[in-house]
Amino acid sequence: MAVPPFTLASAHSKVQAAAKAWNSQLPSKIALAYTPDSVWRNRDQFVRGRDEIFSFLEKKWEKEKNYTLRKELFAFNDNKIAVQFW
Repeated sequence: MAVPPFTLASAHSKVQAAAKAWNSQLPSKIALAYTPDSVWRNRDQFVRGRDEIFSFLEKKWEKEKNYTLRKELFAFNDNKIAVQFW
């Protein structure tokens, strides 16, 4: 798995790996891919840390059985990656 500092190639690699993990729909596997202090914004909701990520994903996939995530690299710097998805 790509780790900081990111290059264009390693940022793309990390985004692709994250999309593949998400599409496995295994919250325990996905949550471990994020740091303990990760912060997500989902519309008006903020999800903080692995435990909240895990809970968020469990609830999401209870409702969205056929969900598929497509991620694309939007921007990056040495230690952060921004993605857009649909």
